[in-house]
Amino acid sequence: MHKYYVYILTNKNHTVLYAGMTNNLKSRIQQHKSKNNKSFTQKYSVHKLVYFEKTQYVNNAIKREKQLKHWRRQWKENLINDMNPDWNDLSWMLGD
Repeated sequence: MHKYYVYILTNKNHTVLYAGMTNNLKSRIQQHKSKNNKSFTQKYSVHKLVYFEKTQYVNNAIKREKQLKHWRRQWKENLINDMNPDWNDLSWMLGD
């Protein structure tokens, strides 16, 4: 069975929200946290995993990621608050 993830990252002060999609969430989060990463997430220190969801189908994940990227900030905050009201870093759930 395939696994695809849609996720939201934020920075320390929760001022930036970044939505992404991957088939290996643990590896992708490590890439975001890497000091060698020269992307948007590194530039704005966006590496705290505050939300994720899993699906079996890649097309569903792509569609959901695009949907989240177009959502208003408040809608994303509501989604995060439903799953993770304290905005804790959920990276620990991915194992070592």
